[in-house]
Amino acid sequence: MVKAKDYDAVARAIRQVEPGSKRNTPDMHRLVQLATLAASSHNSQPWRFRIGKDTITILPDDSRRCPVVDPDDSHLFKSLGCAAENIVQAAAAQGFGADVSYHGKLDAVVVQLERSAWARAGELADAITSRQCVRKPYDGRPLGRAELAKLGQVGRGSRAQTILLVSEAAKASVIDYVTQGNSLQLTDKAYRRELVSWIRFSHRAAVRRRDGLAARANGRLPLPTYPTKLLAKQILDPERQSARDAKHIRSSAGLAVFIAADNDKASWVDVGRTCERFALQAAALDIRTAFLNQPIEAAPLRSQFDSWLQLNGEHAMLMLRFGHGPKARFSLRRPLEQVIVKGS
Repeated sequence: MVKAKDYDAVARAIRQVEPGSKRNTPDMHRLVQLATLAASSHNSQPWRFRIGKDTITILPDDSRRCPVVDPDDSHLFKSLGCAAENIVQAAAAQGFGADVSYHGKLDAVVVQLERSAWARAGELADAITSRQCVRKPYDGRPLGRAELAKLGQVGRGSRAQTILLVSEAAKASVIDYVTQGNSLQLTDKAYRRELVSWIRFSHRAAVRRRDGLAARANGRLPLPTYPTKLLAKQILDPERQSARDAKHIRSSAGLAVFIAADNDKASWVDVGRTCERFALQAAALDIRTAFLNQPIEAAPLRSQFDSWLQLNGEHAMLMLRFGHGPKARFSLRRPLEQVIVKGS
């Protein structure tokens, strides 16, 4: 039987990696290992990595698509952007600058590395192994001006911007949108079926697969996988989920909405990079983050949510809640041999 302590041992081992020190050539395997610690939708880890002499190409893994919640693969490419940002930060700690671009012909993200006299270790690189999605109530304390300023500073990309919502009125409006999103998503059989396929109800399933939404990481008791899947409709109840989400939002210091004007793959990648950078900065400040994407994922709500945000041609693409609070158990990641591919 796989116990909680076994799960925790695997989670610790996965994160026993440092960004590295300056050297003549980048430690590519270390960079990829740190890239895999990035955020991804449902912890699906929809990436493969091809290592070149001075490049790391991040390829989409179509076998890990979520076609119901993410029919256009926008979340998938945001996840690739999150992984790319981890490489950027970790490469700087090794003394290398990194240029990230979406390569249309390859349909992939290419990270070009080059020795740089200006590259150095920073707090974002140090935070890669501690960043996590904490799906728990926070302590309700507002953030200080300096904290908000730091988060706002990193929340700008070449294509992406970040809106910070910290008022109680804004939180109440977001709760309404999230509640509507839960009602739309959790009453959809196809959505429930896809979501359940990514939930790892038992420690055994989590350790064996090393992906998905583990019960331990989400603060829930482990359950037998097969009978629990049969009860998915009762477990994924919209009213209970909405009550939980409302409690979580009220306990948060605020919400960050990541927006972009163009709805294309290059923009999705930059949104992912910006979101990951925000989450790394939050982790460096000992601030927790967790995704709340229902108003963005539920198609009938998207334009309404954009209008409420008073966007002028931009689109909301990701949303995080943030605040001070307790840590959670870490989620798991697949080993390198499963994500590194060979060949040109």
